[in-house]
Amino acid sequence: EKVLGEIKADMCEPHPMNRLIQGDVGSGKTIVSLIAMLDAVEAGYQTAVMAPTEILAEQHYLMMHARAEELALKVALLVGGAKNKERKELLASIAEGRVDIVVGTHALIQRAVDFKKLGLIIIDEQHRFGVEQRAELKKKGGDLTPDILVMTATPIPRTLSMTVFGDLDVSIIDELPKGRRPVETRLLREKDRKKAYDLIHKELGAGAQAYIVYPLVEESEELSLRDATRMHEHLDKDIFVDSTVGLLHGRMKSAEKEAVMKSFKAGEVDVLVSTTVIEVGVDVPNASVIMIEHAERFGLAQLHQLRGRVGRGERASKCLLLAQYTQSDETWQRLQIMTKTTDGFVIAEEDLKIRGPGDFIGRRQSGLPEFRTADIFGDIRILKAARDDVEALLKKDPELQSAEGKSVKAVMAGRWRGRLELAEIG
Repeated sequence: EKVLGEIKADMCEPHPMNRLIQGDVGSGKTIVSLIAMLDAVEAGYQTAVMAPTEILAEQHYLMMHARAEELALKVALLVGGAKNKERKELLASIAEGRVDIVVGTHALIQRAVDFKKLGLIIIDEQHRFGVEQRAELKKKGGDLTPDILVMTATPIPRTLSMTVFGDLDVSIIDELPKGRRPVETRLLREKDRKKAYDLIHKELGAGAQAYIVYPLVEESEELSLRDATRMHEHLDKDIFVDSTVGLLHGRMKSAEKEAVMKSFKAGEVDVLVSTTVIEVGVDVPNASVIMIEHAERFGLAQLHQLRGRVGRGERASKCLLLAQYTQSDETWQRLQIMTKTTDGFVIAEEDLKIRGPGDFIGRRQSGLPEFRTADIFGDIRILKAARDDVEALLKKDPELQSAEGKSVKAVMAGRWRGRLELAEIG
Protein backbone atom coordinates (compact mmCIF):
# COMPACT_ATOMS: atom_id res chain seq x y z
CA GLU A 1 0.00 0.00 0.00
CA LYS A 2 2.89 2.35 0.80
CA VAL A 3 4.55 1.68 -2.57
CA LEU A 4 1.24 2.02 -4.45
CA GLY A 5 0.71 5.40 -2.77
CA GLU A 6 4.12 6.55 -4.04
CA ILE A 7 3.37 5.32 -7.57
CA LYS A 8 -0.08 6.95 -7.69
CA ALA A 9 1.34 10.28 -6.47
CA ASP A 10 3.96 10.14 -9.28
CA MET A 11 1.37 9.30 -11.93
CA CYS A 12 -0.66 12.40 -10.95
CA GLU A 13 2.33 14.70 -11.52
CA PRO A 14 2.61 16.67 -14.80
CA HIS A 15 6.05 15.16 -15.52
CA PRO A 16 6.72 11.47 -16.32
CA MET A 17 7.33 8.96 -13.53
CA ASN A 18 10.74 7.28 -13.39
CA ARG A 19 10.46 4.90 -10.43
CA LEU A 20 12.28 1.75 -9.39
CA ILE A 21 10.46 -0.88 -7.32
CA GLN A 22 12.94 -2.94 -5.36
CA GLY A 23 11.52 -6.00 -3.68
CA ASP A 24 12.91 -9.43 -3.14
CA VAL A 25 11.92 -12.43 -5.19
CA GLY A 26 8.25 -13.19 -4.53
CA SER A 27 7.48 -10.03 -2.52
CA GLY A 28 4.52 -8.95 -4.69
CA LYS A 29 6.03 -6.55 -7.27
CA THR A 30 3.85 -7.97 -10.05
CA ILE A 31 0.54 -7.36 -8.30
CA VAL A 32 1.65 -3.81 -7.41
CA SER A 33 2.48 -3.17 -11.06
CA LEU A 34 -0.91 -4.57 -12.16
CA ILE A 35 -2.75 -2.14 -9.87
CA ALA A 36 -0.66 0.74 -11.31
CA MET A 37 -1.63 -0.44 -14.81
CA LEU A 38 -5.32 -0.46 -13.89
CA ASP A 39 -4.99 3.18 -12.78
CA ALA A 40 -3.43 4.10 -16.14
CA VAL A 41 -6.11 2.19 -18.10
CA GLU A 42 -8.87 3.83 -16.06
CA ALA A 43 -7.41 7.21 -17.07
CA GLY A 44 -7.69 6.22 -20.74
CA TYR A 45 -4.17 4.98 -21.52
CA GLN A 46 -2.63 1.74 -22.77
CA THR A 47 0.09 0.00 -20.78
CA ALA A 48 2.99 -2.27 -21.77
CA VAL A 49 4.91 -4.84 -19.73
CA MET A 50 8.32 -5.98 -21.02
CA ALA A 51 9.70 -9.21 -19.53
CA PRO A 52 13.07 -10.77 -20.38
CA THR A 53 11.90 -14.31 -21.29
CA GLU A 54 8.87 -15.89 -22.94
CA ILE A 55 8.33 -18.06 -19.87
CA LEU A 56 8.07 -14.98 -17.62
CA ALA A 57 5.99 -13.00 -20.15
CA GLU A 58 3.54 -15.93 -20.36
CA GLN A 59 3.30 -16.17 -16.55
CA HIS A 60 2.60 -12.42 -16.29
CA TYR A 61 0.04 -12.68 -19.06
CA LEU A 62 -1.84 -15.58 -17.44
CA MET A 63 -1.94 -13.84 -14.06
CA MET A 64 -3.00 -10.46 -15.47
CA HIS A 65 -5.40 -11.85 -18.07
CA ALA A 66 -7.31 -13.83 -15.40
CA ARG A 67 -7.78 -10.75 -13.21
CA ALA A 68 -8.30 -8.07 -15.88
CA GLU A 69 -10.89 -10.06 -17.86
CA GLU A 70 -13.22 -9.82 -14.84
CA LEU A 71 -13.03 -6.04 -15.31
CA ALA A 72 -13.79 -6.39 -19.05
CA LEU A 73 -10.25 -5.28 -19.99
CA LYS A 74 -8.33 -6.68 -22.95
CA VAL A 75 -4.88 -8.15 -22.20
CA ALA A 76 -2.69 -9.42 -25.06
CA LEU A 77 0.54 -11.44 -25.18
CA LEU A 78 3.14 -10.46 -27.77
CA VAL A 79 6.14 -12.81 -28.09
CA GLY A 80 8.36 -13.89 -30.97
CA GLY A 81 6.57 -17.05 -32.09
CA ALA A 82 3.04 -15.80 -33.00
CA LYS A 83 1.65 -16.90 -36.40
CA ASN A 84 1.57 -14.23 -39.13
CA LYS A 85 -2.21 -13.82 -39.43
CA GLU A 86 -2.76 -13.76 -35.65
CA ARG A 87 0.16 -11.37 -35.26
CA LYS A 88 -1.23 -8.94 -37.86
CA GLU A 89 -4.62 -8.89 -36.14
CA LEU A 90 -2.98 -8.37 -32.73
CA LEU A 91 -0.77 -5.50 -33.97
CA ALA A 92 -3.81 -3.81 -35.53
CA SER A 93 -5.74 -4.11 -32.24
CA ILE A 94 -2.83 -2.54 -30.31
CA ALA A 95 -2.43 0.30 -32.82
CA GLU A 96 -6.17 1.04 -32.75
CA GLY A 97 -6.23 1.07 -28.94
CA ARG A 98 -8.49 -1.99 -28.58
CA VAL A 99 -5.92 -3.67 -26.28
CA ASP A 100 -5.50 -2.16 -22.80
CA ILE A 101 -2.50 -4.12 -21.51
CA VAL A 102 0.21 -5.62 -23.74
CA VAL A 103 2.59 -8.13 -22.14
CA GLY A 104 5.62 -9.15 -24.15
CA THR A 105 9.32 -9.77 -24.57
CA HIS A 106 11.77 -7.90 -26.83
CA ALA A 107 9.03 -8.38 -29.48
CA LEU A 108 7.43 -5.19 -28.04
CA ILE A 109 10.22 -2.99 -29.40
CA GLN A 110 10.03 -4.23 -33.01
CA ARG A 111 9.29 -1.60 -35.64
CA ALA A 112 5.88 -3.06 -36.52
CA VAL A 113 4.51 -2.49 -33.00
CA ASP A 114 2.57 0.78 -32.55
CA PHE A 115 0.42 1.97 -29.67
CA LYS A 116 -2.48 4.40 -29.88
CA LYS A 117 -1.98 5.96 -26.44
CA LEU A 118 0.83 4.39 -24.39
CA GLY A 119 0.82 5.92 -20.92
CA LEU A 120 2.69 3.46 -18.69
CA ILE A 121 5.62 1.11 -19.30
CA ILE A 122 6.55 -1.61 -16.80
CA ILE A 123 9.99 -3.14 -17.22
CA ASP A 124 10.41 -6.36 -15.26
CA GLU A 125 13.76 -7.71 -14.08
CA GLN A 126 15.51 -4.73 -15.59
CA HIS A 127 19.04 -6.10 -15.16
CA ARG A 128 18.24 -8.31 -18.16
CA PHE A 129 17.64 -5.39 -20.56
CA GLY A 130 20.10 -3.01 -22.19
CA VAL A 131 19.64 0.75 -21.98
CA GLU A 132 18.90 0.98 -25.73
CA GLN A 133 16.10 -1.60 -25.48
CA ARG A 134 14.42 0.48 -22.80
CA ALA A 135 14.91 3.62 -24.93
CA GLU A 136 13.21 1.91 -27.91
CA LEU A 137 10.17 1.01 -25.81
CA LYS A 138 9.93 4.56 -24.48
CA LYS A 139 9.77 5.88 -28.08
CA LYS A 140 6.61 3.80 -28.65
CA GLY A 141 4.74 6.49 -26.71
CA GLY A 142 4.96 8.74 -29.77
CA ASP A 143 4.12 12.32 -28.72
CA LEU A 144 3.45 11.14 -25.16
CA THR A 145 6.31 10.46 -22.76
CA PRO A 146 5.05 7.41 -20.86
CA ASP A 147 5.48 6.88 -17.12
CA ILE A 148 8.16 4.24 -16.48
CA LEU A 149 8.08 1.74 -13.63
CA VAL A 150 11.12 -0.52 -13.34
CA MET A 151 10.94 -3.68 -11.22
CA THR A 152 13.89 -5.64 -9.96
CA ALA A 153 14.73 -8.11 -7.21
CA THR A 154 18.40 -7.08 -7.42
CA PRO A 155 19.35 -3.62 -8.70
CA ILE A 156 22.33 -3.76 -11.02
CA PRO A 157 25.19 -1.39 -10.21
CA ARG A 158 24.20 1.26 -12.80
CA THR A 159 20.71 1.50 -11.35
CA LEU A 160 22.02 1.53 -7.80
CA SER A 161 24.34 4.41 -8.67
CA MET A 162 21.60 6.45 -10.29
CA THR A 163 19.50 5.77 -7.20
CA VAL A 164 22.23 7.15 -4.94
CA PHE A 165 22.73 10.19 -7.18
CA GLY A 166 19.10 10.99 -7.71
CA ASP A 167 17.77 10.05 -11.15
CA LEU A 168 15.38 7.28 -10.12
CA ASP A 169 12.84 7.50 -7.34
CA VAL A 170 12.93 4.30 -5.31
CA SER A 171 10.14 2.31 -3.71
CA ILE A 172 11.04 -0.65 -1.53
CA ILE A 173 8.74 -3.57 -0.74
CA ASP A 174 10.57 -4.82 2.33
CA GLU A 175 8.32 -7.70 3.41
CA LEU A 176 8.02 -11.24 2.12
CA PRO A 177 4.80 -13.28 2.21
CA LYS A 178 4.09 -14.92 5.57
CA GLY A 179 5.74 -18.29 6.17
CA ARG A 180 8.59 -17.73 3.67
CA ARG A 181 11.82 -19.26 5.00
CA PRO A 182 15.29 -17.88 4.18
CA VAL A 183 17.34 -20.07 1.82
CA GLU A 184 20.59 -21.51 3.21
CA THR A 185 23.44 -20.92 0.73
CA ARG A 186 26.61 -23.06 0.64
CA LEU A 187 29.72 -22.35 -1.41
CA LEU A 188 31.47 -25.54 -2.61
CA ARG A 189 34.56 -26.37 -4.67
CA GLU A 190 34.87 -29.10 -7.29
CA LYS A 191 36.15 -31.58 -4.67
CA ASP A 192 32.78 -31.25 -2.85
CA ARG A 193 30.75 -32.42 -5.88
CA LYS A 194 29.79 -35.77 -4.30
CA LYS A 195 28.66 -33.95 -1.16
CA ALA A 196 26.38 -31.75 -3.33
CA TYR A 197 24.89 -34.77 -5.14
CA ASP A 198 24.32 -36.55 -1.80
CA LEU A 199 22.44 -33.55 -0.47
CA ILE A 200 20.21 -33.47 -3.59
CA HIS A 201 19.57 -37.23 -3.21
CA LYS A 202 18.50 -36.60 0.38
CA GLU A 203 16.02 -33.88 -0.66
CA LEU A 204 14.60 -36.06 -3.46
CA GLY A 205 14.22 -38.92 -0.96
CA ALA A 206 12.09 -36.61 1.19
CA GLY A 207 9.76 -36.00 -1.76
CA ALA A 208 11.17 -32.62 -2.83
CA GLN A 209 12.40 -31.51 -6.28
CA ALA A 210 15.66 -29.93 -7.44
CA TYR A 211 17.13 -27.58 -10.05
CA ILE A 212 20.65 -27.95 -11.47
CA VAL A 213 21.72 -24.90 -13.50
CA TYR A 214 24.50 -24.58 -16.11
CA PRO A 215 25.88 -21.51 -17.90
CA LEU A 216 25.90 -23.19 -21.36
CA VAL A 217 23.34 -25.13 -23.42
CA GLU A 218 25.90 -27.25 -25.30
CA GLU A 219 29.62 -28.05 -25.24
CA SER A 220 31.82 -25.14 -26.34
CA GLU A 221 35.19 -25.38 -28.07
CA GLU A 222 36.36 -22.09 -26.51
CA LEU A 223 35.23 -22.72 -22.94
CA SER A 224 35.96 -25.82 -20.90
CA LEU A 225 32.69 -25.62 -18.97
CA ARG A 226 30.11 -28.25 -18.20
CA ASP A 227 26.99 -27.76 -20.30
CA ALA A 228 23.32 -28.55 -19.67
CA THR A 229 22.80 -30.98 -22.56
CA ARG A 230 25.70 -33.37 -21.83
CA MET A 231 25.29 -33.12 -18.07
CA HIS A 232 21.59 -33.93 -18.40
CA GLU A 233 22.54 -37.28 -19.99
CA HIS A 234 25.22 -37.97 -17.37
CA LEU A 235 22.98 -37.05 -14.42
CA ASP A 236 20.10 -39.10 -15.81
CA LYS A 237 22.16 -42.25 -16.50
CA ASP A 238 24.80 -42.19 -13.76
CA ILE A 239 23.78 -40.01 -10.79
CA PHE A 240 20.01 -39.75 -10.30
CA VAL A 241 19.13 -43.16 -11.73
CA ASP A 242 15.98 -43.58 -9.62
CA SER A 243 14.63 -40.12 -10.45
CA THR A 244 13.17 -38.44 -13.54
CA VAL A 245 15.59 -35.84 -14.92
CA GLY A 246 14.24 -33.14 -17.27
CA LEU A 247 16.06 -30.63 -19.51
CA LEU A 248 15.11 -26.99 -20.16
CA HIS A 249 17.01 -24.38 -22.19
CA GLY A 250 16.40 -21.31 -24.34
CA ARG A 251 16.89 -23.03 -27.71
CA MET A 252 13.89 -25.30 -27.19
CA LYS A 253 10.61 -24.36 -28.88
CA SER A 254 8.02 -22.60 -26.69
CA ALA A 255 5.74 -25.65 -26.64
CA GLU A 256 8.61 -27.92 -25.52
CA LYS A 257 9.62 -25.49 -22.76
CA GLU A 258 6.04 -25.26 -21.57
CA ALA A 259 5.64 -29.05 -21.53
CA VAL A 260 8.82 -29.50 -19.44
CA MET A 261 7.79 -26.77 -16.99
CA LYS A 262 4.29 -28.22 -16.65
CA SER A 263 5.62 -31.69 -15.85
CA PHE A 264 8.11 -30.20 -13.33
CA LYS A 265 5.32 -28.21 -11.67
CA ALA A 266 3.13 -31.31 -11.59
CA GLY A 267 5.90 -33.28 -9.85
CA GLU A 268 6.43 -35.69 -12.79
CA VAL A 269 10.04 -34.44 -13.19
CA ASP A 270 12.21 -34.66 -10.04
CA VAL A 271 15.38 -32.90 -11.19
CA LEU A 272 15.27 -30.05 -13.72
CA VAL A 273 18.58 -29.51 -15.52
CA SER A 274 18.46 -26.01 -16.96
CA THR A 275 20.26 -22.92 -18.19
CA THR A 276 19.34 -19.48 -16.80
CA VAL A 277 15.92 -19.54 -18.54
CA ILE A 278 14.57 -20.39 -15.07
CA GLU A 279 16.19 -17.26 -13.63
CA VAL A 280 12.99 -15.30 -13.20
CA GLY A 281 9.32 -15.96 -12.67
CA VAL A 282 9.38 -19.75 -12.27
CA ASP A 283 7.42 -20.76 -9.18
CA VAL A 284 7.47 -24.40 -7.99
CA PRO A 285 6.87 -24.51 -4.20
CA ASN A 286 7.99 -28.18 -3.93
CA ALA A 287 11.52 -27.43 -5.23
CA SER A 288 13.79 -27.18 -2.18
CA VAL A 289 17.34 -27.30 -3.57
CA ILE A 290 19.14 -25.58 -6.43
CA MET A 291 22.71 -26.36 -7.47
CA ILE A 292 24.46 -23.79 -9.68
CA GLU A 293 27.43 -25.15 -11.64
CA HIS A 294 30.31 -22.79 -12.50
CA ALA A 295 28.89 -20.26 -10.04
CA GLU A 296 31.94 -18.09 -10.76
CA ARG A 297 30.57 -17.46 -14.28
CA PHE A 298 27.41 -15.74 -13.04
CA GLY A 299 26.88 -12.20 -11.79
CA LEU A 300 25.63 -11.75 -8.22
CA ALA A 301 22.28 -10.47 -9.53
CA GLN A 302 21.81 -13.69 -11.51
CA LEU A 303 22.84 -15.88 -8.58
CA HIS A 304 20.37 -14.05 -6.33
CA GLN A 305 17.59 -14.55 -8.89
CA LEU A 306 18.41 -18.23 -9.36
CA ARG A 307 18.44 -18.76 -5.61
CA GLY A 308 14.94 -17.24 -5.57
CA ARG A 309 13.61 -20.29 -7.42
CA VAL A 310 13.69 -22.24 -4.12
CA GLY A 311 12.30 -21.38 -0.70
CA ARG A 312 8.82 -20.79 -2.13
CA GLY A 313 7.04 -23.47 -0.13
CA GLU A 314 6.99 -24.93 3.38
CA ARG A 315 10.28 -26.86 3.00
CA ALA A 316 13.60 -25.51 4.31
CA SER A 317 15.59 -24.84 1.13
CA LYS A 318 19.24 -24.83 0.07
CA CYS A 319 21.26 -23.19 -2.68
CA LEU A 320 24.56 -24.90 -3.58
CA LEU A 321 27.10 -22.78 -5.43
CA LEU A 322 29.62 -25.08 -7.08
CA ALA A 323 32.60 -22.99 -8.18
CA GLN A 324 35.36 -24.44 -10.38
CA TYR A 325 37.87 -21.70 -11.13
CA THR A 326 38.36 -19.86 -7.86
CA GLN A 327 42.11 -19.24 -7.74
CA SER A 328 41.53 -15.49 -7.56
CA ASP A 329 40.67 -14.12 -4.13
CA GLU A 330 38.26 -11.65 -5.72
CA THR A 331 36.15 -14.46 -7.23
CA TRP A 332 35.91 -16.33 -3.95
CA GLN A 333 35.19 -13.12 -1.99
CA ARG A 334 32.44 -12.21 -4.47
CA LEU A 335 30.76 -15.62 -4.09
CA GLN A 336 31.09 -15.51 -0.30
CA ILE A 337 28.68 -12.54 -0.29
CA MET A 338 25.91 -14.93 -1.38
CA THR A 339 26.41 -17.11 1.71
CA LYS A 340 26.17 -14.13 4.08
CA THR A 341 23.00 -12.36 2.95
CA THR A 342 19.72 -12.84 1.10
CA ASP A 343 19.10 -9.07 0.90
CA GLY A 344 19.05 -7.84 -2.70
CA PHE A 345 20.29 -4.34 -1.86
CA VAL A 346 23.26 -5.60 0.17
CA ILE A 347 24.20 -7.92 -2.72
CA ALA A 348 23.95 -5.04 -5.20
CA GLU A 349 26.11 -2.78 -3.05
CA GLU A 350 28.81 -5.45 -2.76
CA ASP A 351 28.58 -6.05 -6.51
CA LEU A 352 28.98 -2.29 -7.01
CA LYS A 353 32.17 -2.23 -4.92
CA ILE A 354 33.67 -5.13 -6.88
CA ARG A 355 32.54 -4.31 -10.43
CA GLY A 356 32.04 -0.53 -10.40
CA PRO A 357 28.79 1.21 -11.26
CA GLY A 358 28.87 1.47 -15.08
CA ASP A 359 28.03 4.60 -17.05
CA PHE A 360 25.37 6.94 -15.73
CA ILE A 361 24.94 8.18 -19.28
CA GLY A 362 25.62 5.44 -21.77
CA ARG A 363 25.54 1.76 -22.41
CA ARG A 364 27.94 0.03 -20.01
CA GLN A 365 26.17 -1.66 -17.11
CA SER A 366 29.28 -2.22 -14.97
CA GLY A 367 32.86 -0.95 -14.75
CA LEU A 368 33.93 2.50 -13.51
CA PRO A 369 32.26 5.64 -14.88
CA GLU A 370 34.28 8.21 -16.79
CA PHE A 371 35.04 10.66 -13.98
CA ARG A 372 38.42 12.24 -14.58
CA THR A 373 39.44 12.54 -10.94
CA ALA A 374 36.61 11.40 -8.67
CA ASP A 375 36.51 8.12 -6.77
CA ILE A 376 32.90 6.98 -6.54
CA PHE A 377 33.24 5.81 -2.93
CA GLY A 378 35.81 8.21 -1.48
CA ASP A 379 34.19 11.29 -3.03
CA ILE A 380 30.54 10.49 -2.41
CA ARG A 381 30.06 13.71 -0.36
CA ILE A 382 31.39 15.85 -3.22
CA LEU A 383 29.23 13.96 -5.73
CA LYS A 384 26.14 14.56 -3.59
CA ALA A 385 27.05 18.25 -3.22
CA ALA A 386 27.43 18.50 -7.01
CA ARG A 387 24.00 16.91 -7.44
CA ASP A 388 22.49 19.44 -4.99
CA ASP A 389 24.06 22.30 -7.00
CA VAL A 390 22.55 20.91 -10.20
CA GLU A 391 19.11 20.62 -8.60
CA ALA A 392 19.35 24.19 -7.28
CA LEU A 393 20.32 25.51 -10.74
CA LEU A 394 17.45 23.64 -12.43
CA LYS A 395 14.97 24.93 -9.85
CA LYS A 396 16.08 28.51 -10.47
CA ASP A 397 16.51 28.13 -14.26
CA PRO A 398 14.72 24.99 -15.56
CA GLU A 399 15.19 25.92 -19.24
CA LEU A 400 18.88 26.84 -18.71
CA GLN A 401 18.28 30.31 -20.26
CA SER A 402 20.50 32.36 -17.90
CA ALA A 403 24.15 33.06 -18.77
CA GLU A 404 25.24 30.34 -16.32
CA GLY A 405 22.61 27.94 -17.70
CA LYS A 406 23.66 28.54 -21.32
CA SER A 407 27.32 27.81 -20.57
CA VAL A 408 26.35 24.59 -18.72
CA LYS A 409 24.20 23.55 -21.71
CA ALA A 410 27.06 24.21 -24.16
CA VAL A 411 29.51 22.12 -22.13
CA MET A 412 26.99 19.27 -21.78
CA ALA A 413 26.23 19.26 -25.51
CA GLY A 414 29.93 19.22 -26.39
CA ARG A 415 30.95 16.54 -23.93
CA TRP A 416 27.98 14.16 -24.06
CA ARG A 417 26.58 14.55 -27.58
CA GLY A 418 24.45 11.55 -28.62
CA ARG A 419 24.43 10.05 -25.16
CA LEU A 420 22.26 12.49 -23.24
CA GLU A 421 18.97 10.82 -24.19
CA LEU A 422 20.23 7.54 -22.68
CA ALA A 423 20.46 9.30 -19.29
CA GLU A 424 16.69 9.81 -19.29
CA ILE A 425 15.99 6.09 -19.35
CA GLY A 426 15.52 4.29 -16.03
